[in-house]
Amino acid sequence: MLHMFLANGFEEIEAITTLDILRRLGLEVKTITITGARLIRGAHGIPVMADALFRKNDIDESQGLILPGGMPGASNLFRHEGLRKELLQHNERGTLIAAICAAPMILGRNGLLEGRRATCYPGFEKYLAGAECTGEMVACDGHIVTGRGPAAAVAFAMAIGGKFVDAAKIEALQNDMCFRHE
Repeated sequence: MLHMFLANGFEEIEAITTLDILRRLGLEVKTITITGARLIRGAHGIPVMADALFRKNDIDESQGLILPGGMPGASNLFRHEGLRKELLQHNERGTLIAAICAAPMILGRNGLLEGRRATCYPGFEKYLAGAECTGEMVACDGHIVTGRGPAAAVAFAMAIGGKFVDAAKIEALQNDMCFRHE
């Protein structure tokens, strides 16, 4: 199971597109809110009902942690101590960690991007401590996947999916969705 973390002010395109594509690929993804309430609002006021509230025990065995961007959503995720601990533990294990838009700053500010290729929303590069900032739509380096911003959401989701399903399944979904990744 993969876990996507949501906080008030998350970028709706990045969260919902990624969630939709991963589920189309047959992956089990659970949305987790860090707010203490399952109903949260995105950066553009769209309400979303998360699957569950943050509880450490539910995340320990996760196959991947996904952080959508958006502001102040990414800042809210950064301030959550329980999520920070999970990110550090999963990084040590080599579990997939994916962040898009402003959210790679969470990884950078916690030392998870040191010596890695990464991308983020323009202007957030200063928070990617020790990373080689590529400016690409999606950057994959080992178990870390980062995306640039809302327009990268489909490619970001496909890159995550590619860590769990074979290339033929990704290509079939791309064809079904009329998507061609350059």
